[in-house]
Amino acid sequence: MKYDVTIGIPVYKSVDFIQRSLASALNQSYSSIEFLIIDDGGADGSMDVVDQMKAEHCRGNDIRIIKHEHNKGVAASRNRIIDEALGDYLYFMDSDDVIAENTIELMMQQVRQYDAEIVFGSYEKIEINGDRIRYQYPAIQLFGEDELASFAYRKYAGIQASACNYLVKTSLLRKHYHRFIDTDFWEDLVFTFDLVTMVQRTVLLPDITYFYLCRENSLSHYQQRNQISKDEIMKNVHAIEHLKQTSSLLFNKVYFPNRCFSIMMTDFYIASSVLKHRKGIAPFISNREIRQMMTHPATFFQICSFHNARLSNLLLFLLGKLPSSLCVLGICCIGMMKKLIHDMKSPH
Repeated sequence: MKYDVTIGIPVYKSVDFIQRSLASALNQSYSSIEFLIIDDGGADGSMDVVDQMKAEHCRGNDIRIIKHEHNKGVAASRNRIIDEALGDYLYFMDSDDVIAENTIELMMQQVRQYDAEIVFGSYEKIEINGDRIRYQYPAIQLFGEDELASFAYRKYAGIQASACNYLVKTSLLRKHYHRFIDTDFWEDLVFTFDLVTMVQRTVLLPDITYFYLCRENSLSHYQQRNQISKDEIMKNVHAIEHLKQTSSLLFNKVYFPNRCFSIMMTDFYIASSVLKHRKGIAPFISNREIRQMMTHPATFFQICSFHNARLSNLLLFLLGKLPSSLCVLGICCIGMMKKLIHDMKSPH
């Protein structure tokens, strides 16, 4: 059976959240949706909840479950969704988040009106302390090669890091064989960061369509913890290294300087966070390892030819060329300057 849309949800140890999350998907106002659930071997009762909803909900026949024999991780689960989806368009959800009732209907309206390959919705982030922060896109359409990438890289964090809350043409992912890298951390950042280079028809919506719930001990919130594994941080670094490698194919693109700057600023914030939480990280991360994080994806001569972000990239490039102790000192000094400037701009 064919569907217009597949909502793909990897499920792993989310028994306290999956009923609310899946209900928000099943209660969509749009009709032609497949609900593709990947059972990633959590064995905590999450799939019992899914099975009950499949049996009792009026859209239960549209729920399809694929079971992994053992836990493979979210990247492998999402790749399985790309390979198995029956929908012309694909929408990823996490099993602890919820979406607005009209999310898919609103996005499919944009697909039909503009022949869009991808539609981004805005979202609300619910912090552990209950604070709500809205991230809203402008209401714009981006048509043409490199338009979305140029928008995404125009500033640091110019596009969402998550792979959730956008509707993307399934055939586009399969055509480019675009997949999530094999890591437990920031696989979605890498996926989205590279995906924007492949799209020519994009719509961005200011409507809040997704509600992202931050949880204690979440993989993406190690800053909240007193004890942090070095392996976890180095997997984050590995994800950014992947982006540096894929950047080598894009050096002639107009957005390349801004992409490099965004990548290097991500490395800078990782290094800054490591220095801030260094005593709680085990094993110890050396100055030499921190300096290695600051390896720039462009060459010195490439940076000199940049028309955009030349000085910013040059500063970050030179920072990674300093002796390890001076590199760490430079990161600390730049971090303190950025904090001082931020505090001066913040209202009292």
